[in-house]
Amino acid sequence: MLDQQTIDLIKATVPALEVHGTTITKTFYKNMFNDHPELLNIFNKTNQKQGKQPTALATTVLAAAKHIDNLGAILDHVIQIGHKHRALQIKPEHYAIVGKHLLIAIKEVLQDAATPEIIDAWAKAYQVIADAFIQVEQKMYDEAAWQDFQPFEVVGKRAVSNDIIEFTVKNDAILNGLIVQAGQYITVQVQPKADDNLALRHYSICSVDLSAGLKFAVKRESTEGIPGVVSNYLHDEVQVGDKINLSAPAGDFLLEQNDRPVVLLSGGVGITPILAMLDAQVATNAQRPLVWINATKNQETEAFKAEVAQYLAKANVVHAATLYSADQQRITAEYLAEHLPENADIYLCGSVRFMESVIGLLEGLNRPQQTIHFEPFGPKMSLIKV
Repeated sequence: MLDQQTIDLIKATVPALEVHGTTITKTFYKNMFNDHPELLNIFNKTNQKQGKQPTALATTVLAAAKHIDNLGAILDHVIQIGHKHRALQIKPEHYAIVGKHLLIAIKEVLQDAATPEIIDAWAKAYQVIADAFIQVEQKMYDEAAWQDFQPFEVVGKRAVSNDIIEFTVKNDAILNGLIVQAGQYITVQVQPKADDNLALRHYSICSVDLSAGLKFAVKRESTEGIPGVVSNYLHDEVQVGDKINLSAPAGDFLLEQNDRPVVLLSGGVGITPILAMLDAQVATNAQRPLVWINATKNQETEAFKAEVAQYLAKANVVHAATLYSADQQRITAEYLAEHLPENADIYLCGSVRFMESVIGLLEGLNRPQQTIHFEPFGPKMSLIKV
C-alpha cells in the first residue's frame, strides 16, 4: 500500500506524462539497451524502430499513474500485458532493470521538474506496479502448458493466401493431450542469419484441432519497403523438417460460450484467431446464431477460403460476407447496424488502424463495451483509453 503523499505526488505527474510520456519511454529503452544489450533477445526491435513499443509503454505508465490509488481499475490491462510477458519469458529479475532505467529516464527528460520527492514516489509506485505484474505473471507461468521455449518440428507449410503461410508443427511429448483455446497465440523464437540477436514474434493459432499438429499463420510483413525480419525468415528460410522454438499458448482473447449471437469480424491476417473461433464454435454449438465478416484487399489476399466455407456450412449463419477494399467494400456504421444482432457478443481482430475504426463505429452504435472483445496485431495498450 502507498501512503497518501506518494499517491498525490504520482497523480501530480499525470500532466507531465501526458506531454512527455513517449519521450520518457524512448529515452528509457535507449538507456536500458545500452546497459543491457542482452535484452534485445527479448524485445521486438521493429516495434522499437516504429515507435509502437515506446507508445504502448507510455500509455501503460500513464494508466498506472492515473489509477495508482486503485490499480484494480486497470487489472484487465495488466492481465493482457502479463500474457505477452509470460509468452516472451519476462522474469521477475527483469523488473528491477526496467525500474532502474525508468526512473533515470523520468529524471533525464523532466530534469528539475523531477524533484527527489517525485523520483522517490515513483520508485515506491513502480515497485507496487511491478509486484502486481509479477504476481499475475507467476500464475500464468504456473498454468502454462509448458515452460520456457521448446523445440517443435515443422511438419507442414502451405500458402493460404498470396502473403500468408500456415505452419504446422509437432512435438509429440508436448502436444499429446494438450488443449488449446480459440484466440490464443504462440510465440516463435528464431535467430535469422542476418541478425545478431534472437527474434521473438507472436502468431495466432489457426485451429483448436491438434490432430495434425499445432497450426499458426504468418503474414509476410514489410515496413516502408524493408522486409519484416521474422516473417520473411519464416517464409523463405524455414522448411518442413526444420525445428523452431515455441513458448506455450497465451492470451486472453478467448471465445466465450453462451446463448447470445456471436459476431466474428476480422481484417487481413486478423482472420487467424477468428478462424480458430469459428472452428471451435461449430464444434461446440453449431446452432448458435453467427455473423461472419472478413475484410481484406482482394481475392488474392483472402486467406483460408476452403476452411471458412467448410465451417460456415455447419453453422447457423445469420450473415456472412467477405468485403474487398479493392472493390470499395467497407465496414461502415450502416453496414454494422444492419447486420449485427442487437444482443451479440462481438470478436474482432486486425491491425491497430482497423481496430480503431471498427471499435469507433461500434461505440457510435452504443454497443456495450463488455460485449466487444478484441485482439490487435501490435501493442494492445495503444488502443486502451486512459
